[in-house]
Amino acid sequence: MKLEDIQYIRFNMTYVKKQFEELFDLFSASKTFNESNRAFLRINTLRDEIETTMNLVRIRFSQNTKDEFYSKENNYIDEVSPIYDGIVHEYFGLLVKNQFKDELINEHGQQLMTLAILQLKTFKEDIIPNLMTENQLCSAYQKLSGSAEFDYKGKKLSMSQMGSYLSDDNREVRLESRRLVMGFYEKNESKYDRIYDELVKVRTEIAHQLGYDNYVQLGYDRYARSDYDHTMVAKFRDAVHEHIVPVAEKLALRQQSRLGLNKLSFIDEPLLFKTGNAKPKGSPEWIISQGDKVFSALGSETSDCYKKMNDQGLLDLVARKGKSGGGYCEYLNTHQMPFIFSNFNGTSGDIDILTHEFGHAFQVYQTREFAVTDYHWPTSEACEVHSTAMEYLTWPTMNLFFNEDADKYRFTHLSTSIGFIPYIVTVDEFQHFVYENPNVSPTERKQKWREIEMKYMPYKEYEDFDFYNRGGTFFRQSHIFTIPFYYIEYALAKICAYQFWRDSRNDFKGTWDRYMDLCQLGGKHSFLELLRRSNVESPFNKETIKNLMPELNAYFDQVDDSKM
Repeated sequence: MKLEDIQYIRFNMTYVKKQFEELFDLFSASKTFNESNRAFLRINTLRDEIETTMNLVRIRFSQNTKDEFYSKENNYIDEVSPIYDGIVHEYFGLLVKNQFKDELINEHGQQLMTLAILQLKTFKEDIIPNLMTENQLCSAYQKLSGSAEFDYKGKKLSMSQMGSYLSDDNREVRLESRRLVMGFYEKNESKYDRIYDELVKVRTEIAHQLGYDNYVQLGYDRYARSDYDHTMVAKFRDAVHEHIVPVAEKLALRQQSRLGLNKLSFIDEPLLFKTGNAKPKGSPEWIISQGDKVFSALGSETSDCYKKMNDQGLLDLVARKGKSGGGYCEYLNTHQMPFIFSNFNGTSGDIDILTHEFGHAFQVYQTREFAVTDYHWPTSEACEVHSTAMEYLTWPTMNLFFNEDADKYRFTHLSTSIGFIPYIVTVDEFQHFVYENPNVSPTERKQKWREIEMKYMPYKEYEDFDFYNRGGTFFRQSHIFTIPFYYIEYALAKICAYQFWRDSRNDFKGTWDRYMDLCQLGGKHSFLELLRRSNVESPFNKETIKNLMPELNAYFDQVDDSKM
């Protein structure tokens, strides 16, 4: 069935709740393990059905934020999803108290109970009104950002479509387009400030209602971070500052030299080479067609997944007006198929996002037969390992997208990835500050952003762009607004993905087999346990980053980027 043919029927929350209560009664009253397990599996089937409907609405809303019907349905999902969270909370409570708990663990694994215990800490009935408010504010941010429209060069362009002009070979084009984009944020500064201020306050209130000192630990528990905490993340940021920031600075200086500049401004950062950036050599439709060859080269499993997604309309990749920004991968549980959303804009980022999101899609496709809803995906940082590693495992076939510029793309991809890590930890440290100090003013938040930004990216130069110098850059980062603390995952995952990159250069088949094993484990284990089972060094090991840098530096040293 194609995505467009999937029928949407709004579920009645009262009826849904009754269905779950009947199953909960069966689960609790079971006389044997077999009876209990059958009820358990039926609960998971019903969860899959409800979550498929919710995901379908979110997909269709993000495809066209101006669609009145799905805008209303998205509002409905915002209202009822906290009630559904309460139902799942009740299920987890029954799970940890079930008389056949040990047998359930033996059948389905310990991770199920770990997830249940953490999720029980993050919900109670009293917070439902505040959860509804949080959802509504997140949708308000999404709608505000999706409303951006620019009259440029005789065209009406979305924020995503402006991306190709921000990296144009002509500096005047880059400067003019950057001023247009900044103008949108300046015009809506008070709206962004209000939305974020209200989000911080409502999340802090939710944390207090649940007995937390602040939102930080609640944020960690929401993502089921069972085997690391904020102190380990702080040490990881320190390691990035010590070992990666110096490399990022050197790469920035190399770029400055390549471009023949006295100073590298943020206007120039998107342009990597005087000869122009590596760009895909065809249209979005051509990219999608080439993707079939790229993923087929990896094996029959990836080929099967990609072909099915393409045939069923589960690749929405082209930017257009009204479409939400960014990119993501979602899963339609009952159809056992993933969906990829992005906004192609003619830059090499189109390939980055295609390979990245396909990594997510391929992983969840490998676990589509899992009976436990919570095992389709692992925890978020592990998810990002699959996606980021896929970016590097497709390196051998990048010529299919870039032809003679394939090496230029590879150098760009790895160097900008290294340069991105300081930004990731900036986002993470900023969020810790925000939620540890929820009462600071919007102005003070922006000032703190700029201070942290300068700590990890001392080379960041905004010229006379006052809005960015005042710390307004974070407005564009949707994660900060809609999924707080979901960002450090990208840095943790990169450190893991670099290991797949390193190992694949010496033994591709063995490395691919390890990657397949990791994907097929799904969410059956915690993050660090998944890494252990896949022979990947923990990013929290103080030696991991240090030991990776010689290999990465050796690659950069052997590339004569001045000739690209």
